Amino acid sequence: MKEKILNWLNLILVADVFLVLFGFGWLAIAAIGDALGVNLGLDVWHQLWQPLFNPAIGILMGGALLSGLISWISQKFQKTGNG
Repeated sequence: MKEKILNWLNLILVADVFLVLFGFGWLAIAAIGDALGVNLGLDVWHQLWQPLFNPAIGILMGGALLSGLISWISQKFQKTGNG
């Protein structure tokens, strides 16, 4: 059961990493385009920041902490169970 939950958590985190990387790439390209006077969707990116990219970054950080905590706790219990 624990392994299944960890696998789903890791799958969600991997998808979330790609969403965050996509958002960063979009921001970089749109900011360069805005500096050159070309509209590449910077306004749309700003509209999506609060409802999409900001929570995605929070989920990524929280999920990474949760995954690390679960691994740390399971290693502690394995050491005490074997010792």
